[in-house]
Amino acid sequence: MEKQTQCSSHAFTFRRWTRKSYAVFCSLGKQIRIGVLYVGCSILTVPALAQEHPDSIRVIEVQAEQELDEVVVSAQHVPAVASELMRSVQVISRSEIERSPASDLASLLESVRGVDIRKRGSFGIQADVSIRGGTFDQTLILLNGINISDPQTGHHHLNIPVDLESIERIEVLHGSGARVFGPNAFNGAINIITREPDHHGIRVSLSGGDHGLAGGSLTAGMKGKRLNHHFSFSGLRSDGYVSNTDFQNGNFFYRTQAEVGRARLDIQGGYNRKSFGANSFYTPLFPEQFEATSTKYASLQVTPLSNPAMKAQAYWRRHHDRFELFRHDSPQWYTGHNYHVSDAGGVSIHYMHLSSLGKTAVGADLRYEQIFSNVLGEPMDEPLAVSGYDNTYYSHHYQRTGISVMAEHNIYFGDLSVSAGMLAYANTDLDRDISIFPGVDAGWQLHPRHRWFASVSRTLRLPTFTDLFYEGPVNKGNPELLPEEAFFAETGIKSRWGNIDAELVLFRRWGRNMIDWVRYPGDEIWYSLNHTRVNLYGFEGDMRIPLSVFSAGKDKNSQAATGQYLTLGYAYTHADKQSGEMVSNYALDHLTHDFRAGVQHRAGRNLYVSWNASWRDRAGGFLPFEDGEYSSWRKFPAFWMLDAKMTYNFTRFQAYAEVSNLLNIDYVDHANVPQPGRWLRLGVVFDTFAE
Repeated sequence: MEKQTQCSSHAFTFRRWTRKSYAVFCSLGKQIRIGVLYVGCSILTVPALAQEHPDSIRVIEVQAEQELDEVVVSAQHVPAVASELMRSVQVISRSEIERSPASDLASLLESVRGVDIRKRGSFGIQADVSIRGGTFDQTLILLNGINISDPQTGHHHLNIPVDLESIERIEVLHGSGARVFGPNAFNGAINIITREPDHHGIRVSLSGGDHGLAGGSLTAGMKGKRLNHHFSFSGLRSDGYVSNTDFQNGNFFYRTQAEVGRARLDIQGGYNRKSFGANSFYTPLFPEQFEATSTKYASLQVTPLSNPAMKAQAYWRRHHDRFELFRHDSPQWYTGHNYHVSDAGGVSIHYMHLSSLGKTAVGADLRYEQIFSNVLGEPMDEPLAVSGYDNTYYSHHYQRTGISVMAEHNIYFGDLSVSAGMLAYANTDLDRDISIFPGVDAGWQLHPRHRWFASVSRTLRLPTFTDLFYEGPVNKGNPELLPEEAFFAETGIKSRWGNIDAELVLFRRWGRNMIDWVRYPGDEIWYSLNHTRVNLYGFEGDMRIPLSVFSAGKDKNSQAATGQYLTLGYAYTHADKQSGEMVSNYALDHLTHDFRAGVQHRAGRNLYVSWNASWRDRAGGFLPFEDGEYSSWRKFPAFWMLDAKMTYNFTRFQAYAEVSNLLNIDYVDHANVPQPGRWLRLGVVFDTFAE
C-alpha cells in the first residue's frame, strides 16, 4: 500500500523502517510514499522545535529516492532526516534503557562512547558528567529541550526530577553546541526526552538489594480528546556501602499537553529531593560530610495551531543546597553549614521557514541566573532569612542575565548538505558587549550506506558561581576568572555494512582560559584559576552488530529486531597540558582511553541478558590520603568494570536481577572517595504501556 503526497510531483520513498522504538510510523508495517519528514522529534535540533506533534508534519520537494533507517537526530536548529545528519549524535532508545544493567541516569550515560561519568556515591546520588575530555561544568543538560543546567555548580547538573521509568530516550551531542543552545554547551549537550503524554497506561516497579537498598516507582499516562497527562513518582534509599554513604532520593514529574483556544500547550514540572552522606566528597580531611538538595522545575511551551513552525517557551528552575562539613560533632572552630538557593529562568521564541532555497531558522532567548548564599556571591546590605531554619541567613547574593539571538540556514545540493549560522550573545558578566559564535556543518552522502560529515564552531562558558566565589577550609574561588573559550572541529563518517552500523570521528579543540581547581606543592588549598591554553585532540569509533551476524543460516533481521546485538566503542583523548606537580582536580583528568562493550541477547523464550563492560584509563593523578595525611602524587590506575542484568518477561509483568561491579573491583573515580563494590539489586515491574 502506498500513499502519494499531493504537494510535489517528486516523491521520497521510505522503503524500510528502523527497529528504533521512536521511529515515526514504525508501527504501521507498510511502505509509505510521502515527502521529506519535518518532525521535531529531537530537541538536539532546537529546543523550541522539540516534541513536534504528528499533525505538524510538512513536506517539501525532494528529487531522490532513498532508504530511511531512522528519524531525525541532529544537532542543528533545523530538523533533518538521518540522510542530512551533519554532527556526531548518539541515542539511547527506550528499549535499550529497559534492558540496560544501569539503574540510574548516570550509570546509563556511562555506556555512551566518549561520555565520562565520575561518581561520588551510588545510584546517581552525585555524579559529574563530561564529554570528550571536557569538565563536568562544560556539559549542558536539557529536559525535553529546556536548559536545566545548574548555575551554582555542575555537580548538581543531574539533580533532575525524572527517573528512568519516564524517559523515552536520551540524545548525546558530542562537541560544541553553543550555536544551537547558547554558550554553556561548551563540550557537548545531553538531552533527556520523557514519554509523550499521549501514551495511555500504568507502570509500577518495586526493587530491593544489598546495603538496605529499597525503591519503588509509579508512572501513569492518561490520554484524552484535548488533554493528555503523564506523571511519575519514585523513591530510592540505602543504608550505604561504607560509613556515611547512606542516601534517600525522591522524584515527582508531571507533563501535560492540551489544546486551548488556538494554541497547543505543553506544560511540565517536577520536584527532586536528595539527602546523602558525602564521605570525603570534597576533601578526605573531613569524611563526615553531609549534603541535602532539592530541585523544583516548571516550563510552558506554546505552539500556535495555525503556525506549528513557531514556538514560545518559558521556564524556571530553583535549586536548594545545604552542605555540612561535619554531619555530627563539629569542632569549635566550625562556624556552620553552607546554605545556597539558586534560580535559573528564561523565555525564548523560535521560528522556522521552509522555501525553495532551503530551511531557515531564527530565534531569541533570555536567561536569568541568581544565587542567595551565606558563602557564594557578593555581600548583601540586608541578610535574608533561610526558610525553614531558625537564626540562619543568606548574606551573599549574585545575579547575571544573558540574551541570545540566533540565525541558521540549511541548503541541499544533491548529496551535499550544508548548515551555516551564528549565535550573538551578551551577558552582564562579560566585558565585551556581544560575543559571536559562528559555525558551519556539512554532510556528503558518498553512498546510500556511507555518509561523511564535518563541523567547525566557536564556543564559550561562563564560570559557575562556585568557580567565582566558593571559599572553605581547603578551597578558594576567584572572582576574577575569565570565561573559557574554544574553537572546535570534527570530521567523521557513518557507515552501514549489511546490518552493521559503524561510526568513526576525529576531533580537535583549541581552548584558552580553561577553568580548573588546582593545588600547588606544599599547599593544602585548592585554587580556582584559568589555564592559559589547553588543547585536546582525539578520535572515537563504535560499531553496533546484530548477533545474527555470528549465526550462520539464521534470519539476519530477526535478532536485530528483537534487540539482540553487540556494541563496541572506543575513545582516545589527548591534552597538550598534563597534571604534574601542580595537581589538577578536573580540567586535566580526562579519560585518555575509554573502551566500552555491551551485549544484549536472549537466553530463552522470554529471558533477556545484558552485559556492559568497560576499561578506563584516566590522565592525571591525585594525592592519596593515607593514615591521616597526604602521600606523594599517584597516577589514576586503569581498571575494568562489568555490569549485568537478567530480565524475564511475562504478559504484563517483568522480573529482573542486576549486578553492578560484578567483578568487585576496587577503583578510584574521584580522588579518595570510597566507591562501592559488587551490588545486587532485584525487582519486579507491572507495565501496561506496551499494550
